[in-house]
Amino acid sequence: MAYSFRPGYTYALLLWALLLPTFLLAGGRSTPLANGTPTITTSDGLKLYTKISGQGIPCVFVHGGPGAWSGMPETLAGPSLEDKLQVIWYDQRGSGRSANDPNKNYSLDRMVQDMEELRQQLGLDTWVVMAHSFGGTIATEYAARYPQHVRGLVLVNSTLSLHEAMKSTLTNGLNFVTLPDKAPYLDESKPLDERFGMLMPYLSEQNIWFKLQYQTEAGHQKVTEADKGNPGTGEFGSYGFSLPDYRKDFTALTPQIKVPVLIITGAKDYAVGPDHYKMFRFPNQQVAQLQTGHVPFVEQPEAFRKAILSYLKKLPRKSA
Repeated sequence: MAYSFRPGYTYALLLWALLLPTFLLAGGRSTPLANGTPTITTSDGLKLYTKISGQGIPCVFVHGGPGAWSGMPETLAGPSLEDKLQVIWYDQRGSGRSANDPNKNYSLDRMVQDMEELRQQLGLDTWVVMAHSFGGTIATEYAARYPQHVRGLVLVNSTLSLHEAMKSTLTNGLNFVTLPDKAPYLDESKPLDERFGMLMPYLSEQNIWFKLQYQTEAGHQKVTEADKGNPGTGEFGSYGFSLPDYRKDFTALTPQIKVPVLIITGAKDYAVGPDHYKMFRFPNQQVAQLQTGHVPFVEQPEAFRKAILSYLKKLPRKSA
């Protein structure tokens, strides 16, 4: 079959070929994100450690703390996630392997901006946002501000109210600790922060802090082992609890977040509280309550994976 040369048609094809990369970049990546450790630099000049692993839907993992790192969940949750999700593991500023901020800006606004700059630099249009523990505060704020870029939200034993989580730690901690007189810790005329601070040394001294988060010492030891690679030089942990940004009630944001939300909660999580999730009011939420403590991907990895897979099957190609 012979083809005739048509200048106008050929010009149109050439123009389309030239414009296609720009068009695709504006709407998201046209090719899968490459696995590896890309260099991510924030607009204020900080290097954020980032590692991309797995295959499937892009998913950013927001670690807990404040001031922990992504190394532990990558090691212990990665095997349950990375065959269905391409996970973007990153350390928040002032955490793990990421740089500390010389200007000490660890505000919620800056943390959310870092996430958005990470998405932009990776060239992603949308991603699933998954968070563990304290990371839920940052993830929920991000989802409220950038709903157009959030395909889904997964909260794993996440606190959306530090005040309520501290109450749970105090109340349940008193059930485990041995004290001559517990009355001062129950005196509500004293600030919660003060009573919380009074109890913490006893939980450490009596080596029972882990009972608030784990059902067994074995689970605690797995996390301890996975955390050995954390350089421990991050500053965010020293600022997170003291900044008013993180002390607000993030459950108030939940009714306005319309994307599909999976809440994974541990029935034996006495740090955040086994009933903490009941405060959430996402319009499109599903709850998976597992018989675990604070780190379900350690204590029940198969149940954790099953909950994730069930959620992903129902996830629309594009969120509303």
